[in-house]
Amino acid sequence: MSAVYARRRLATLTALTALASAAALLTGAPAQAAPPAPVSAATARTYLGQLTEKAEGSSDGYSREKFPHWKTQSGACNTREVVLKRDGTNVQQDSSCAATSGTWKSPYDGGTWTAASDVDIDHVVPLSEAWKSGASGWTTAQREGFANDLTRPQLIAVTDNVNQSKGDQDPAEWMPPTASYHCYYARMWVDVKHHYNMTVNPEEKTKLSSVLSGC
Repeated sequence: MSAVYARRRLATLTALTALASAAALLTGAPAQAAPPAPVSAATARTYLGQLTEKAEGSSDGYSREKFPHWKTQSGACNTREVVLKRDGTNVQQDSSCAATSGTWKSPYDGGTWTAASDVDIDHVVPLSEAWKSGASGWTTAQREGFANDLTRPQLIAVTDNVNQSKGDQDPAEWMPPTASYHCYYARMWVDVKHHYNMTVNPEEKTKLSSVLSGC
């Protein structure tokens, strides 16, 4: 490989990297490591139209224990620790897989943290919301799979008090403080609900439709 060709190749790669970073910023997608990317806005709009619309179900019988979460994924690492490692930068773990150092940037609010204790793992579609949207009729094994799903955009590391302010609210009641992330969040929400064949209530559907129409 000639020196001229090598320089041109490096310049091309650098330009492509810059374009990818810019695209991520424009779409509200996180530039750092993150959950699996959700479906596109166009696909999310189609998926939303396919979801059954009905009034939100009852919370009767719900408890977090009915969604066994943070199960062991490999070795000593459970789901929470896997997400902390995936979503952070330069994350170091001890022999029990606990994160001892690293940096986490929360896409919900832009907060940056260097202590894992300041970070929560959010269920994008909350467990209680899932219960009221159809999961009350699932088996425990199905609920466990949902609560530990690493293959869909359902788990994400975010600022702890922001996650706590969200609680079990749906998009009609709560959206991330960072407005530029709303489209991405709506795509995540619809992707997960569609995969698990959950229902949406009228207010939730209206809000999601409004957000997705602006993507």
